[in-house]
Amino acid sequence: MPFNKTFGVDLGTSAVKIYAKDQDTVITEKNMIAIRSRNQILAVGNEAYSIFEKNPSNVSVISPMSNGRIADINHTEMILNALLDKAGAGSVFGNDIYLAVPTDLSEIEQRAYYTIGNSSRKNKVYMVDKTIADAVAMGVPVNKTRGSMIVNIGSQSTEISIIERGKVILSKIVEIGGSQLNQAIINEVRKNFNLHIGSRTARRLKFSLAYLKYDPQEARKAAGLDSLTGLPGEAVVPSEMIYETILTPVKQICEEIRFFLERTPPQIRCNIEQEGICLAGGTARIPDIDWFLSKETGQKVCLSGFYELCTIYGLKEIIRDRALKKWVW
Repeated sequence: MPFNKTFGVDLGTSAVKIYAKDQDTVITEKNMIAIRSRNQILAVGNEAYSIFEKNPSNVSVISPMSNGRIADINHTEMILNALLDKAGAGSVFGNDIYLAVPTDLSEIEQRAYYTIGNSSRKNKVYMVDKTIADAVAMGVPVNKTRGSMIVNIGSQSTEISIIERGKVILSKIVEIGGSQLNQAIINEVRKNFNLHIGSRTARRLKFSLAYLKYDPQEARKAAGLDSLTGLPGEAVVPSEMIYETILTPVKQICEEIRFFLERTPPQIRCNIEQEGICLAGGTARIPDIDWFLSKETGQKVCLSGFYELCTIYGLKEIIRDRALKKWVW
């Protein structure tokens, strides 16, 4: 029986996903930390998110990730250690930590991932390209594929990558994701109804009303603060408005995909056209986004049913299958 424990970690901008091998479980917690008076930690994860947008002036609730990258190493390390403890870490012999890392990172940014994973010097830290983990989860034959495109639309960024015979040959992080769509909805509701809503409400409107294939003429009631009086108020938000609000940023993602395909060598692009684009990420929950991307890019789109959990399930497969360890570094 091994004395150390093994964990897979996907550090998302919105949420941290951790796979515990010995328990064969996946936990998901918000990537947030609540701090009072700049130095006292009140809560991390879901507990910090529960007071987000309700916190008093002396309490800051922040996410230490920005656009798919680590922005604050110290706070990221605090969150990760607390959530690893919750997942069952704490062995005196250390742990094996498998970190999913975006491909389009500088050496300094890669070092930041290693630093937070190795906060306990007994830990052994292994890196896995996030694109490879996504491909494994979606059943792409990573070692044999002659060209596959993986698009992961996350909270604050979209990672577009192309793999060929086990290698990531092109990758780019585009700073467009679910948070930008939420902010666009917040701005549009304020402009049309003089109502300030929170990011949670905007997210709910996005997933319930942002129909990209057809408009069923639905509407949802949204609560917030009246921008003129500062008093609580409500508005009925139509689906057509949400559709028009998110249309421009979603089209920008499509343009980036088309640009990526133009840069791809012809023989690899031909294989992508046959297999289709693999789509994952939490923002892929927007109704009919796979149909819209297919229409705009002219390519077949295969949507992962794992959504935001795609990367962590790929890590799970890599950790448990010895044959897949060749993609660990």
